[in-house]
Amino acid sequence: MLDIEIRAFELSDESAVIALWRRCGLTRPWNDAKKDIARKLSVQPHLFLVGVFGQELVATIMAGYEGHRGWINYLAVAPEYQRQGIGRLMMLKAERLLREAGCPKINLLVRTTNSGVIKFYQHLGYAVDDVVSLGKRLENDE
Repeated sequence: MLDIEIRAFELSDESAVIALWRRCGLTRPWNDAKKDIARKLSVQPHLFLVGVFGQELVATIMAGYEGHRGWINYLAVAPEYQRQGIGRLMMLKAERLLREAGCPKINLLVRTTNSGVIKFYQHLGYAVDDVVSLGKRLENDE
C-alpha cells in the first residue's frame, strides 16, 4: 500500500483538487467546483480532506455533519491510483472524524449508473436505503 498523507484541504490545493474532480468525472455544469470549495470552507473546513502521495494530490473527500446525519461528497482518487486502498483510507478517516463528532449515520449519493462505485461502498459496509432522493437548487451555478 502507498504511504498516503491525509490532511485538511489548503487553499493552495484548489487547482489540483478541481483537476482531480474533472479527471474522475465528478464535476457537473450546475455545480461550480470553486463555489463548492468556498462553500465547504465556510462550514466544517476540517472535514474537507486531501490525500497526498509525495508531492502529488491523489485523493479528496468532503464530509459534513449537521447534527442528524453525516454526509460524504467528492470522494475522488486519481485513476492511476485507484484499487490500491486509497479510497478506503479516505473513507475510514472521514468516518472516524464524523464518529468523533457524534454522528450516528452517514449518507452519500451515487449515480445509479455508477455500479463500480456502488460496489465499492457496499464493500465498506454501506447499503442502499429504501428512500427517494429529492433535491431543489437554491442557487444556479451555471
